[in-house]
Amino acid sequence: MTLSFGTDGVRGPAPEILDQRFVTCLAVAATEILSADRWIVGRDTRESGPALSEAMLSAINHAGISAVDCGVIPTPTIAYLSKIENSGGVVVSASHNTWTDNGVKIFAPGGRKLFDQEQELIEKKLNELLSDTTATPERRPDSIQHPNPTEAWMNSIAEAIENRSLDGAHVVIDCANGSASHIAEPLFRGLGAKVDLINAEPDGRNINQDCGSTHTESLSKIVQSAGADIGLALDGDADRLIAIASNGELIDGDRQLCMFATDLDSQNMLLNRSVIITVMSNFGLRQAMRQADITTIEVPVGDRNVLSRLDDGEADLGGEQSGHLIFRKHATTGDGLLSGVLLTDLILRRGNNSAALASEAMQQFPQILINVPVDSKSFTITTDIQKEIEITEERLGDNGRVLVRPSGTEAVIRVMVEAVDEPLAHGEAQRLANMIRSTID
Repeated sequence: MTLSFGTDGVRGPAPEILDQRFVTCLAVAATEILSADRWIVGRDTRESGPALSEAMLSAINHAGISAVDCGVIPTPTIAYLSKIENSGGVVVSASHNTWTDNGVKIFAPGGRKLFDQEQELIEKKLNELLSDTTATPERRPDSIQHPNPTEAWMNSIAEAIENRSLDGAHVVIDCANGSASHIAEPLFRGLGAKVDLINAEPDGRNINQDCGSTHTESLSKIVQSAGADIGLALDGDADRLIAIASNGELIDGDRQLCMFATDLDSQNMLLNRSVIITVMSNFGLRQAMRQADITTIEVPVGDRNVLSRLDDGEADLGGEQSGHLIFRKHATTGDGLLSGVLLTDLILRRGNNSAALASEAMQQFPQILINVPVDSKSFTITTDIQKEIEITEERLGDNGRVLVRPSGTEAVIRVMVEAVDEPLAHGEAQRLANMIRSTID
């Protein structure tokens, strides 16, 4: 079994499949396909990270190219450094996955995500190298350490809020025991906020474990008990954000996107009065944007797809329900800490009541999502499954929406149904999921 690129890099069990040889071959392939005479490498806090990162650095050095080690650092920081230092960028991380997985995210010089053709060429070369047992170079762990990998990036976040202070804001930050554990508090305190930090003691195995952007229950309770203005939940590599309002309610990526879009539009700062959304974006977001006379441009799931349309110049704001938001004026990829600072600043400017602002932003339509495990990520939607999808759409009519798609990162089929009535959405989603399970069996 080998691994292939998904919607955001490559990831899998480590070291069972994603091991030192794999990342070594991937590094060789990336340096051969991409034109970069310098690479910046970082990682999150997983137990497998140091060995995989060292193998990546060694392979780049062996190719005669400068490799700079940033150690444990958020993915968006590597993307920012790749941009301002015109270097290739690599992050050894499996994002929101558990510690038993790891992965690799690659940025081309300029901090951009890879074009489809570049990704395909790297994957082709990778598979060639993996099939040749003589292809692994000797180890050369002689990379250099980056002198100050976070300073310029933190300054850019301060500039994004026009150097305003966050004084008066009480923020609780859940670092998911990930790569922002040592950075989040200094960033927000430096901007003037009062900060309570949780899940910021990584041990190699507790990354994303019952915490962070995929498990916000404890953060919700703490925000309410502490009387905080906002809670910010990051994922393991800090490129996404799920927020918690002062009343404990969830502010997912859709609601954040709605809040940011309408705020920017009110200041005449929303390019083309447009925003990029994905096929998973809630119907409530679409409805709110239509009422605000803001155009929504839909793309497939994946922040790489959002970024691609942003770079076409049609809009400068886009994002996903999962909390990947991209502010193209300020960053080349999703940045959970940038989003958190911008959201805190918005709340301060708009009266310091995150619960009211979030509630007023949009009506959240019940959305039921069921993941159906399949044998591989290459599973395709059959004619029978498509027919059942169409029957469900007819039953829902104008009062709901159906989306069934293979995941780009996991071996599952994602079944999503939206409807005004939650029991109806749940029943239709369960029926479709059961039908897919019976087809697989």
